[in-house]
Amino acid sequence: METESQHTMRLDKWLWAARFFKTRGLAQKHIELGRVQVNGVKVKNSKYISVGDVVDLTLNSLPYKLFVAALNHQRRPAPEARLLYREDEAVAAKREAQKALDHASRISAVYPDGRPTKRDRRQLDKARQQMQYD
Repeated sequence: METESQHTMRLDKWLWAARFFKTRGLAQKHIELGRVQVNGVKVKNSKYISVGDVVDLTLNSLPYKLFVAALNHQRRPAPEARLLYREDEAVAAKREAQKALDHASRISAVYPDGRPTKRDRRQLDKARQQMQYD
């Protein structure tokens, strides 16, 4: 006989089991901050989800749209955890583009001509030392 607990699971525990968060406490904190929605509605930690629900998650300012494919009450290895959900491909593509843009802007802002070589760094250090003693 199947019980109700096999068909539903707490949201914070599912996010932890699906390896989006290292601890349930972190998952709970993100839910409380409103960074997690289920079926388009902000929810509480105690929200029970079931297969077929849609979870919208913002993690590190990056969007995720997940379709709950399975429930597992234990945290398993990453390959098994990926079987717990399907991801919206459009949102995944948007997230990857945003990651690439963030990475490119970070590098170009710090090093407009590319990262300095070892020789360039030595010359910079030498110039800084001379400025310090002048």
